[in-house]
This record gives sequence, C-alpha cells and structure tokens, in this order.
Amino acid sequence: MDEYRSVFFKYIKYTLYLLSILFVGYAVTPYKTIFLGLALGTVFGLYNLWSMYSKIERMGQAVIQQKKVKSLGSLSRLLLAGLAVLIAMKYPEHFHLLSVVVGLMSVYIIMLIDSLTQAIRTPKEKR
Repeated sequence: MDEYRSVFFKYIKYTLYLLSILFVGYAVTPYKTIFLGLALGTVFGLYNLWSMYSKIERMGQAVIQQKKVKSLGSLSRLLLAGLAVLIAMKYPEHFHLLSVVVGLMSVYIIMLIDSLTQAIRTPKEKR
C-alpha cells in the first residue's frame, strides 16, 4: 500500500505543478478564460483523484478487517464533474467550457504520461 500512496502523492505533485503553470498562463497571456477553465477542471479532477484514493484506501482497510464498504463509486465523481461544467456554463465570461472538460481529464492525462514513461524506463533498467 505504501507504493500506491507514493504514486498518489506523485500524481498530486505533478497536478500542482500543472496548476501553477496554468495560473502563470492566466496571468501572462490574454487567454484568461481558457486558462481559468483549465484550472477549474484540474482542481475538480484533483478532488476526484483524492476521492478515488480515499475510497480505495477505505476499501483496502475493510478487506483487511473483513467488513463491507458502501460507496457511491463513480456517481460522486460524475456529479462533481457535472458541477464543474455547470459552473462553466453559469459563468462563461470567466470559464471556457471545453477547457473545463479538458482540465477534468488532466489528472488522467498525467497518469497516462507517467505510466508511459515508467514503461519506457523500466526495460532499459533491466538490461
């Protein structure tokens, strides 16, 4: 479980780096709605990552203790993504809708890139 925890914190670190880049882009470029939409989606994606991590952690503890765990699963993450989209639709002068959707997926894109770099790096280390 320690390996899972370290990977989780690595994804949080990468996402926070991405958020800092997005806020610099917001401050420097004229595309403020796009960067703010990406940031909003990324914040909600980060919360979804934390929610998924905590549910998996609780499930692991329940398996160890041989108890049952009740969870809303994907429904809560889907509703949270819907809330981010609703915020973007309510305030289109501040948030670009497509950017919010891309921002929601940014954590998963970070996971994909990290997994690909680990897959490329691992065979080289075995030689």
